[in-house]
Amino acid sequence: MHTLSHPYSNVLNFFNHSRPSVYRVGSTRISIKCCQGFESVYGFGSARSNWQSDCAILTSKVDSLKDSDVVNENSNGGADHVAAVNGHTSAVSNLNLVPIESKKQIQPKPLSISDLSPAPIHGSQLRVAYQGVPGAYSEAAAGKAYPDSQVIPCDQFEVAFQAVELWIADRAVLPVENSLGGSIHRNYDLLLRHRLHIVGEVQLPVHHCLLALPDVRKEYLTRVISHPQALAQCENTLTKLGLNVAREAVDDTAGAAEFVATNNLRDTAAIASARAAELYGLQVIADGIQDDPNNVTRFVMLAREPVIPRTDRPFKTSIVFAHDKGTSVLFKVLSAFAFRNISLTKIESRPHRNRPIRLVDDESEGTAKHFEYMFYVDFEASMAQVKAQNALAEVQEFTSFLRVLGSYPMDMTPWNPSSSRRGD
Repeated sequence: MHTLSHPYSNVLNFFNHSRPSVYRVGSTRISIKCCQGFESVYGFGSARSNWQSDCAILTSKVDSLKDSDVVNENSNGGADHVAAVNGHTSAVSNLNLVPIESKKQIQPKPLSISDLSPAPIHGSQLRVAYQGVPGAYSEAAAGKAYPDSQVIPCDQFEVAFQAVELWIADRAVLPVENSLGGSIHRNYDLLLRHRLHIVGEVQLPVHHCLLALPDVRKEYLTRVISHPQALAQCENTLTKLGLNVAREAVDDTAGAAEFVATNNLRDTAAIASARAAELYGLQVIADGIQDDPNNVTRFVMLAREPVIPRTDRPFKTSIVFAHDKGTSVLFKVLSAFAFRNISLTKIESRPHRNRPIRLVDDESEGTAKHFEYMFYVDFEASMAQVKAQNALAEVQEFTSFLRVLGSYPMDMTPWNPSSSRRGD
């Protein structure tokens, strides 16, 4: 939880809470040994002058080794000159010096912002978890968010969260809302339950197709299966196609296509992408069956550590909060953003799991029961901006719980409804 107590300390609290661990790199030491140990020769109570004399001998010997490239090899001025230092000649031949590999030590490179917060579009060497099977829209979103990354399919949303937490994956790309079907409430609940951070977003146009086994005609279909969101997004089109079929929900769209192909179901069709048809050997009976061509799903990118907010590009911040005084406080919370001209892009309420019912005692009207809610809000501002810090400092005054889910770059990529016709 990121507690915001002062407008200028918010960003520090936000960073210090989940700052990446920095490991100290020790510099290489040049050790110099002498065959005559300090204790054995002089003892711990010997004269300091004797110890200083040997140090001078060792220092001269090191200097002579450094200059060995410029001294004539045939001359007798190498080690013999060391013997003249302070009159100590007998110990010089017994010196056991460790070779010096390099005259100049290479210092570790200082950490930079790029080390702490890699750009969200950078996907090299990353392992990205998504919910579904190959051919799912989530896989396409993961590929758009992190090109050339290694994708890891997960059978459930929570498994994708756990994959990142357990270091099986570096990132997770999960849907949170659709322009036609609305919010994916399950993932909003998981955002609150887990401690991952939103580090980016990606918007993917959705292009649904009706898929069936080869040589199957739509008149023979008695059932259509797909994800609940996909069924809702194609309801009107299925009716216009004259299909008198039962609708059955499954975990994901590509999983529906895989199920039809694996079980050789000639009376069942699936709603999925054209790429799923290619992967599982199905034919496209109807193309583009979504009710609205402007069908877009918004995905968020999750990581163990947050990105550092910046002001050189558009940022979005996601928060979740709760309050103890009912919905009347919501107006004051929203006013904190309105007075500072901060645009809200989303507000979502979810029941408070730990305290779903609130009792209100009134002497004149008796006891009333009200639902308790958690509110999810997205607003267009970076936590590096003072106005965003001040807004959250004011919000905290009216709330009993406040957590910053992430401050991350907005997806500004222009899109075309036809760009997702192949689902990849």
